[in-house]
Amino acid sequence: MIKLEHVTKIYPNQTEPAVDDLSLEVPDGEICVLVGPSGCGKTTTMKMVNRLIEPTSGKIYVEGQDVMQMDPIQLRRSIGYVIQEIGLFPHMTIAQNISTVPKLLGWDNARIARRVDELLELMGMEPHEYRDRYPRELSGGQRQRIGVARAMGVDPPVMLMDEPFGAIDPITRERLQNEFLRLQQKIHKTIIFVTHDINEAIKMGNKIAILNVGGVLEQYGPPGEILSHPANPFVEGFVGADRALKWLNLVRVEEVMDEHPPLVFDTQTVREVGEFMHEQSLDYAYVIGADRSLKGYVNARDLEGQQGWVDAFLTPAAVSIQLGTSLRDALSELIASDYREACVVDEEHRVRGLIQLDTIQEALSARKEGEG
Repeated sequence: MIKLEHVTKIYPNQTEPAVDDLSLEVPDGEICVLVGPSGCGKTTTMKMVNRLIEPTSGKIYVEGQDVMQMDPIQLRRSIGYVIQEIGLFPHMTIAQNISTVPKLLGWDNARIARRVDELLELMGMEPHEYRDRYPRELSGGQRQRIGVARAMGVDPPVMLMDEPFGAIDPITRERLQNEFLRLQQKIHKTIIFVTHDINEAIKMGNKIAILNVGGVLEQYGPPGEILSHPANPFVEGFVGADRALKWLNLVRVEEVMDEHPPLVFDTQTVREVGEFMHEQSLDYAYVIGADRSLKGYVNARDLEGQQGWVDAFLTPAAVSIQLGTSLRDALSELIASDYREACVVDEEHRVRGLIQLDTIQEALSARKEGEG
């Protein structure tokens, strides 16, 4: 847990505080997002947790320990830190970058090598392919993944993330956000996450702290509470008028998807599939393998008068939606691909359901009616 008690920061030669009497708690395993306009003290607050900036007054506790009573170097080595600029050492390989803190703590080479490979696999990057590369040989998204891996080098319980996806193009940023949320379901870190983007805050945070200029906490709570019950006009204005649309960030596709999409196996004959589609009055059906992995889809008209196996007539699916994806991201993917629906798949690409534009529209309409 991270706990701040009446924390204030006044910089030298300044009369007004950058952070003013801030108190909040971040429960174990949750992401707290600090968000607000420029000058609201969100980055200052985060940096006071690992004492890159010293508080003027107040108490900060990490895992029950007062950070001001801890050695600052040891404190920083025990907390993962991810920044927007990533900060990888260009002259060091990926493995050497990831192993920076383990080496400082005196881990032996075998243990370091195991941890490097483990983290690369966790990031979805093959160790044998990436460990000996240099940062310049990676894309921006890959470098950001390595930045996260490095921050997790010694498996710290607490991580600080300062606009980690801010310097990446929108498509890559959305993908990395989704990847990190899926990763967080496995690693359960306690995280303070800084952003200026309220949409990112709503998507990423278990709790959101909305700060005003001068480090004044205007509201702290779950995203749904902030969207439904903004504490004051400042919060209402900062969240924006399209609160129902932002609410789509809080709903995952598995909450509203059709769990029984029209499925056929790639080992079935055209005749079998055609009869099934006729009986169910289907214009199309999705084709899966024996392991339920998505292969594509078939149209009834393409099967008319044909013989043989159905897999000879399938069309690859242009888009599929991962479990855990928000309705807002699913909507974006469907619109970008010009599809009205897509299969929802798990990490092994096995079909788990179907999400449709109409379903998202119904959920949005129901939300708007509820607000009215």
